[in-house]
Amino acid sequence: MAERRDGSVAQRRGAMRLWASVKPDGYILLLVGMVALASVLPVRGTMATITDVAANAGIVLLFFLHGARLSRQAIIDGARHWRLHLTIAAMTFVIFPILGLAIRAVPGIDPTLATGLLFLTLLPSTVQSSIALTAIARGNVAGAVCSASFSNLAGIFITPVLVALTIHDSGGGQHGFALGSITSIVAMLLLPFVTGHLLRPWIGATIARHKTLTTTVDRGSILLVVYTAFSAAVVGGLWNRVSPGDLAIVVTLAGALLAVVLTISAGIGRLFRFDRADRIALQFCGSKKSLASGVPMAGVLFAAPQVGAIVLPLMIFHQLQLIVCAMLARRYAEQEDVA
Repeated sequence: MAERRDGSVAQRRGAMRLWASVKPDGYILLLVGMVALASVLPVRGTMATITDVAANAGIVLLFFLHGARLSRQAIIDGARHWRLHLTIAAMTFVIFPILGLAIRAVPGIDPTLATGLLFLTLLPSTVQSSIALTAIARGNVAGAVCSASFSNLAGIFITPVLVALTIHDSGGGQHGFALGSITSIVAMLLLPFVTGHLLRPWIGATIARHKTLTTTVDRGSILLVVYTAFSAAVVGGLWNRVSPGDLAIVVTLAGALLAVVLTISAGIGRLFRFDRADRIALQFCGSKKSLASGVPMAGVLFAAPQVGAIVLPLMIFHQLQLIVCAMLARRYAEQEDVA
């Protein structure tokens, strides 16, 4: 009787752990809520202008905080384990974009959604989830911290360049190094980031003490950008262009992309003879794409009516990567416990 009760408790605990690993993230649900709200009540006219200005201000503040959070020591430490960091950077900014170009060539996809799928492959890796999942899987956490931080820093420079080189026409817009794009990137991304980092000796401790406030600003600014972007897209006829079939194709391709990069990163780790901890860091840092960086960058790099459709594949991929990698991290941890 006691054994049966213990088995039942173990099954319930296992089910709870499984649900915790696959349940939708609360923040993702808020993002979906912004899409739904914009679909029903999109902002127009003067209010659209006001929310656009507020969203731009949120982007500036977001990158200012990112700059203030990145320590100088993280930059120094990042140069040490160069084989791991270089491999993760190659996954993020070389292999991913090649796969993105292949996906965009698949026939039958809405051109703007295809551009969105390519755009997500050009983005830097995540920071929080890459580090957290590496820690859960008992991987090289220090390496994940350095690689993820460097990826986000490099993405400010590399992603706009990759967009200019690969996305030549999305919905009639020619993307290149136009003066307006350069000015926007410098004014809204690079300058706030550098300013925040230079002010870190004076404001870094304060920001570290007020994590809740900075997280609210961080996430709130992205929610506002998503709402503004999807409002402009809905007014421009997004849901008249994107059918349920298109969404099914995007989900399928995003899932296939994630499966391929997870397989490649695992194979590269074995090929380069990384130890187990480094292979885990490579897999989780090299397979992620940052929603936090991608949404603001899309708002800067693309025309307002396009942004909603551009970031839709990224939102889908982001949730898929959280679900799949959370399950994978727990499996790695269980294997370590058994060993």
